Amino acid sequence: MSKKHPIISVTGSSGAGTSTVKHTFDQIFRREGITAVSIEGDAFHRFNRAEMKAELQRRTEAGEHSFSHFSVNANELKILEDVFRSYGETGSGKTRNYVHDDAEAERFGVPPGNFTEWRDLEPGSDLLFYEGLHGSVKTADIDIAGQADLKIGVVPVINLEWIQKIHRDRASRGYSTEAVTDVILRRMYDYIHVITPQFTETDINFQRVPVVDTSNPFVARWIPTADESLVVIRFRNPRGIDFAYLTAMIHGSWMSRANSIVVPGNKLDLAMQLILTPLIMRLVETARKA
Repeated sequence: MSKKHPIISVTGSSGAGTSTVKHTFDQIFRREGITAVSIEGDAFHRFNRAEMKAELQRRTEAGEHSFSHFSVNANELKILEDVFRSYGETGSGKTRNYVHDDAEAERFGVPPGNFTEWRDLEPGSDLLFYEGLHGSVKTADIDIAGQADLKIGVVPVINLEWIQKIHRDRASRGYSTEAVTDVILRRMYDYIHVITPQFTETDINFQRVPVVDTSNPFVARWIPTADESLVVIRFRNPRGIDFAYLTAMIHGSWMSRANSIVVPGNKLDLAMQLILTPLIMRLVETARKA
């Protein structure tokens, strides 16, 4: 953690909706005149697409059926921790991009499924923003969580998360439901042991809960809409959070516990703006004075 060079980390598994949350952060940064440098979790995968396919085949043939992008040893998490530490100490570090599709390939000049070269982060930033799978990992050997100043978890209830992943992967990647189901099963061990423990490290969790039937996510025809959802917002440390103000400003919200507020799903962006803007401004103002 660093007063002079703060780090914001948004963590969520595949299909959780972290990209939507990133859009809200981008709005706040733009409105408040904050210069943020961003890094993506995918950039810290250990293998490119072809290498990962070969590694999966090798491990499957050896009887290992739980290796996936969720796995610690499928990612360069020590490098990610070092980037966080370097930025916190000096305001500098390195990153790269993983190229997902043809549009990104045209932008970066690298074929899909590969990484760009490592490059220096842009100088003169107010903060570092991370979005990905492993932004709050803490193990005996790795402490990414300890390097971040504000940690956000994006955690839909798991059936909703699966519905979102199935629909996304079928629409944007051409996968069948069966193929996505196989990925979900392969990832389950590390979902339990790597992904979910991070949400005890996060400062705020946003958990979307559908109020329609999602009991069989593998046959769901539609993703529940924001109007068909509630969002539970949990604060690790509620001290200093003005719950009376939040419930007054967000129509239809209420407190469910001393550290939690529930808001209508279509009020998520408003809730994030109200909650996160003062926290971000506090980090930036402290950094500018340091």
